[in-house]
Amino acid sequence: MRPVLEDPHSFLFLSIRLLAEKLGTDTATTLRAVRGMGFAGYPEFRRYLHELAIARATSLDSMLASSAKDSSIPAHVHDSIDQDQRNFAALRNSIDSERLARFAKQVWQARRIALLGGDLATCLVFYLEHHFVMLGLPVFIATTPGRVVNLVRTLGKKDLVIAVSFHRGLRQTVEGMRLAKTKGAYGIGITDTFLSPLARFSDECFLASVETHHFGDSYLAPMALLNVMLVACANYRRRRTLALVTEASQEQKGGFRWYE
Repeated sequence: MRPVLEDPHSFLFLSIRLLAEKLGTDTATTLRAVRGMGFAGYPEFRRYLHELAIARATSLDSMLASSAKDSSIPAHVHDSIDQDQRNFAALRNSIDSERLARFAKQVWQARRIALLGGDLATCLVFYLEHHFVMLGLPVFIATTPGRVVNLVRTLGKKDLVIAVSFHRGLRQTVEGMRLAKTKGAYGIGITDTFLSPLARFSDECFLASVETHHFGDSYLAPMALLNVMLVACANYRRRRTLALVTEASQEQKGGFRWYE
């Protein structure tokens, strides 16, 4: 089964009979191997392969997955929008408002909040940090390996770590979460599959698909997830939030930052 696990994309849509033929064995032997790995049957194994394919997807895989293929630019544009809609629909169908309420409580009770991310996920980390600062929360960010090590070293049991990384997981982010857990901090991961190593080291994990048909990742669903997280946090202590934004609105109306 090693070739299947190393290259799940090549085997993802095969029936068990076709999979056995490709592996040079028979159906019964393949089924025994699947059950020997702990799966109830082949359908469950195929779902696992799907998650594994998501975790290991590359930019090339994303572009080749487009249904538009070699069609016109408008066809590719519409194909991309359709995929974004599917990502958002999946997030909307999986949102648990009670979990978000518990998340907001943890945010407000934390002594310190550490936000970990890197590469493209850096923009999500800064977006979350900007709004946490507006709420007056004790937030710190780490987007480079050295910063992650130094920040995580000082964490403890009263601290909260929120780490963002997708697919196979960025080493600095996953290691940061793992080390934070050894310090006793509570870890919340934001990723796109439960097979992500970030999910394995987190106490709790929120999923948002970044599947796309271009050479990068689509952050429509992760941004929507961050927005509902911020809504939960802002309204958990609504009176305090209103007091802060009332003060901020005066600067927004006539502060020196704004062009007249």
